[in-house]
Amino acid sequence: MNSLLIMGYTSFDLGIFNEKDIKVSIIKKTIRRKLINFLEEGLRWIIFTGNLGFEYWALEVAKELQTDYDFQIGTIFSFKTHGQNWNESNQVKLAAFKQVDFVKYAFETYESPSQFRQYNDFILENTEGAFVFYDEENETKLKYMVEKMKQNTNYEVYLLDFEDLQETFEEMNE
Repeated sequence: MNSLLIMGYTSFDLGIFNEKDIKVSIIKKTIRRKLINFLEEGLRWIIFTGNLGFEYWALEVAKELQTDYDFQIGTIFSFKTHGQNWNESNQVKLAAFKQVDFVKYAFETYESPSQFRQYNDFILENTEGAFVFYDEENETKLKYMVEKMKQNTNYEVYLLDFEDLQETFEEMNE
C-alpha cells in the first residue's frame, strides 16, 4: 500500500482531556506497532485530516517513526479555516498538523454541506486504505466514513477497536 489515511475518535469521544492520561500511552503504543507493520510492508504516505484525539496521537507517533523509516506525512484539511477557533493548547496541535511534508486545503471556506461529501470522496480517492480507530458498538460521526470506505472493494480498511487497546494494556502489564 502506498498511502494510508488515519482517522479515529476524538479526545472528546473518548473522554480523554489530559495528554498524560494512561489511555493515551496505550493508544500510542498500539498505533506505533500498527504503523511499523504498515511501514515495513512499504507504506510511503500517511495522510491526516487534522483532527484532535486519535489522529493527533498518530501524528506524534508518525513523526517519531520518520527518524527510522522513509515515508512522507501529509495533512489534507477540509477548509483553510480548520481549527481557527481552537484554544491555545489545541492551536499548538494544529500547528503540528501543518508542519508535515505536504499540506493542502480542500476548500477556502465553508459554503455548503456538499463540500463535506466532496472532501470525503477526494480523501478516499487519493488514499489506498485507512487505519481507523472506530468500534461499531460505539458509533460517532465516523460511522458514515467507515461505511463509505467499506463499500469500495478496492479500499483496505484496518479498524482499531477497544479489544486491540485491551491487548496492548495487558502486554504492558506482563
